[in-house]
Amino acid sequence: MNKPVPDPPLESNTPLEEAMRAEDLARNREAIKRALDYYLCPNPSRPRPSTMYMVTPNVDTESLLANACESLASASTIASNFANELSGSQRSTALGIQQIIMLAELAVNRALDRVDPRA
Repeated sequence: MNKPVPDPPLESNTPLEEAMRAEDLARNREAIKRALDYYLCPNPSRPRPSTMYMVTPNVDTESLLANACESLASASTIASNFANELSGSQRSTALGIQQIIMLAELAVNRALDRVDPRA
């Protein structure tokens, strides 16, 4: 049995019709993407900055370095006391951590000397 109309019908589009069809397809794709993004990937709310441990922006460099130096000295003492209660490789690890803290403390002290030379 022959059909009078092919399934799907043969199309003989002009270049202008093809360009319009391609433009419609592109617009449809953009609309579909926007709709899917709106429902499936909503913009996450911006995280509020935490002020719990905030350093005041107008604090001078000398005060920041002095505070860092004191914190590093405390951490060095804590690591040293902790290392005294350990033995073997754990003690070596704790002493290595204490040494790294001490080197950081020396670097902060040098920076503090450059900010406010006492000589």
